[in-house]
Amino acid sequence: MSAQTDAAARLDAVVGQDEVRGTADQPLTGQMVAALAAAFVDEVGARSREVLVGYDRGEAIELAAAFAQGANARGATVVDLGVCSTDEIRFGSGTLNAPAARITTSSLTLLRAGAQEIGQDHGLGGIRDRAVGYLVEGTAPVATPGTRRTLDLMPDYAAGLRAIVGLSGIRPLTVVVDAGRGAAAVTVPVVLGDGSGAAAEGRTTRDTADTAGDAGRGSPLTIVPLFFDQDPNLPPHPIDPADPTTLTDLRNAVIQHAADLGLGFDPDGGRCVVVDETGSVVPASAIGAILARQVIAQARIETPDRDQLVLHDLTVSRFVAETIESNGAAAVPVPVGGAPMRAELRSTGAVLGCGHSGDYYFPRFWCAESGLLAAMYVLAEVGFQSRPLSALATDAMPYAHSGEISVAVDDLPGVYARIVDAFTGSADFEEVDGLTAIGMTSVDEPFWWFNVRPSHPVPQRAPEQQQPQPVVRLTVEAATPEVMVRIRDAVLALVADD
Repeated sequence: MSAQTDAAARLDAVVGQDEVRGTADQPLTGQMVAALAAAFVDEVGARSREVLVGYDRGEAIELAAAFAQGANARGATVVDLGVCSTDEIRFGSGTLNAPAARITTSSLTLLRAGAQEIGQDHGLGGIRDRAVGYLVEGTAPVATPGTRRTLDLMPDYAAGLRAIVGLSGIRPLTVVVDAGRGAAAVTVPVVLGDGSGAAAEGRTTRDTADTAGDAGRGSPLTIVPLFFDQDPNLPPHPIDPADPTTLTDLRNAVIQHAADLGLGFDPDGGRCVVVDETGSVVPASAIGAILARQVIAQARIETPDRDQLVLHDLTVSRFVAETIESNGAAAVPVPVGGAPMRAELRSTGAVLGCGHSGDYYFPRFWCAESGLLAAMYVLAEVGFQSRPLSALATDAMPYAHSGEISVAVDDLPGVYARIVDAFTGSADFEEVDGLTAIGMTSVDEPFWWFNVRPSHPVPQRAPEQQQPQPVVRLTVEAATPEVMVRIRDAVLALVADD
């Protein structure tokens, strides 16, 4: 195999449709990241300009150094933001109108100036093609290499969040925060705490300091921190709504500290899992309904003459759309995924995007997927009235929802054919994102629906690489738990018959 072919195969393994992501067989290396950085500078015309770079902790710092080396060689000045969250890097790219990159040990997210995504149809393919040459021949330096400077974006980022959700005047709340040793360990102390004390493991801090900003003054949050330590030698503590075992520490701490609620953030801060005062996980759709109501009310005040739209993916609870419509906005379904959600937000002018697994997108914050902004809306919802979160969540999730169930299959078309055959006459079908069946309701049959869709792994374009077994995601909802279980089990039997 020639060096050119080998380099192309290595990059093909990690450059997907919308992002760069390493795999078990082909992890990201410093060489690859440096080559991609150089190609990125070429693609976005960043020579003699600044490129923002943020990163995760641990080994990601080494990859960030490799990115800076590649970008500097092609003439870009690297602005080092340090450890930051995904929404912070989007905020920086948007407010400073600068291209940006966020780096983890397994992924590289690239943005044009103005927080615009780079995908296969918008430059990622060209970056990959240029990077092949740089990986083989080395990064070609320009006459005037770029330099590096640091920037503390956190004060402006915190102010931007607080300008959207004000917490002044809420009642005193005790909040357990599981930062998972990720970006939230850096952002939460500044945005919700006093900027210092919350990062000390096992301690609590009451937000009374003037340095906490306008929302901090008069916002009596007592933060109980979990996994805020940033020791790169310690593994990350994952927060995954699909894996209840990752939420055990958070749930137990809420009960132990008699907290009003708990917040768990994934490593990049994009998603937030919410736990009520009883230690129960609040369904993501219930949070989506709460956010939709608040965001619509805000938008109506700010733009009273404009029709309001809220986007939701096809697997959230039916109650999310009902909440959107009952509050005077239009509910628009979109396929599952961050890329299609952000594209639709920009093209439609919608005010919010609700995902199915705790991912919420805010056009007012550069279409960022922000777990912290979602958490602030929840804090406002709880803090400005006296009812506990468990009661609010029950109101916002009246139906029985299965959550997302993953099943490996060998013959996806065969699965679809069996489902259509089994439910013809009792359901209508839609094919927007996978296959959705909507039950034909009657006096004797409460409403139900389900969606079966393929997962969307990173494309493996190298012909010699083994393709992973296809996986389908099943989501079922019904008016009652009994109907939901009946439909769920019937569909699972059809899927498992593969």
